[in-house]
Amino acid sequence: MSLPPTYQQFPRLCTTQDTLRTKECCPAWEGDGSACGAWSGRGSCEDVEISEQPDGPQYPFSGLDDREKWPLVFYNRTCQCAGNFMGFNCGDCRFGYFGENCDERRESLRRNIFHLTRAERNRLISYLNLAKQTVSRDYVVATGTYREMVNGSNPMFADVSVYDVFVWMHYYVSRNAQLGGPGNVWRDVDFAHWAPAFPPWHRVYLLLWEHEIRKLTGDMNFSIPYWDWRDAQGCDVCTDELMGAQSPQDPSLIRSSSVFSSWKVLCSQAEEYNNRGVLCNARNEGPLRRNPGNHNRSLVERLPTSAEVEFTLSLPNYDTGAMDRTANMSFRNTLE
Repeated sequence: MSLPPTYQQFPRLCTTQDTLRTKECCPAWEGDGSACGAWSGRGSCEDVEISEQPDGPQYPFSGLDDREKWPLVFYNRTCQCAGNFMGFNCGDCRFGYFGENCDERRESLRRNIFHLTRAERNRLISYLNLAKQTVSRDYVVATGTYREMVNGSNPMFADVSVYDVFVWMHYYVSRNAQLGGPGNVWRDVDFAHWAPAFPPWHRVYLLLWEHEIRKLTGDMNFSIPYWDWRDAQGCDVCTDELMGAQSPQDPSLIRSSSVFSSWKVLCSQAEEYNNRGVLCNARNEGPLRRNPGNHNRSLVERLPTSAEVEFTLSLPNYDTGAMDRTANMSFRNTLE
């Protein structure tokens, strides 16, 4: 717990043949031109330190999946940031800190989406759309495994939007482990679900997503609103003013009057990738589809009730037993 966390995925500056072959991801900070902003005391290039604890029984393999001991398959030296600095080059401020020297502490307030003014709702939708339409300046996504990249001599990465970096991140962390060849996958593992990492991984995921929206828009006061879905009978946010209403022609599509009807998706065909033995190639896979209320009710019958939420919050043990999907009276597993 004393080790500083790493927030990087694949920084654009670290996806060249040289960086992949040397396995060093220590880009210069633009502020002073030094690696990791070392000249300004922001950070330094250090060997990656990871836990030596064994993996759980859900994943009985070693040396097969690029996500094992992340990020050692790709990089064994990265920027370790000092003080309140973070990022792949220590050029950003830690969550909750602002200012030129990251010394201004500021709390963010998360508000109920139905308590936002019309102008605030419009701003939220415009920010989301801007993130979807803007190619990420800092990050690219991997379209092949390290083995397919031939130990870094054949980089396989693609440009995606700021928004789709996070679509890819969620796909990549939760995809099945590929054991080699078409259809040969291990399904009983998920690096962000079904285990104690579920809440903290998603917390950091949302904080980083919020952080990137702020950088893109320059609005340092932006915060993600929430939908209080307790006892809801349907998708209350599925309106044209918010997340988009259903199309009357096809309920799995979004009404054309919503900005989201023009969005195209990527990394949505997990079984197809498994069957072919490949990763998502980050290409356009068609329009955004959503079908609230017509989901698999044998998997999820309905949205939780207030009583169920209160019961979950009353559980004293964060996790129990094998700390997986079978955990009984576990706050984490009940929450999930």
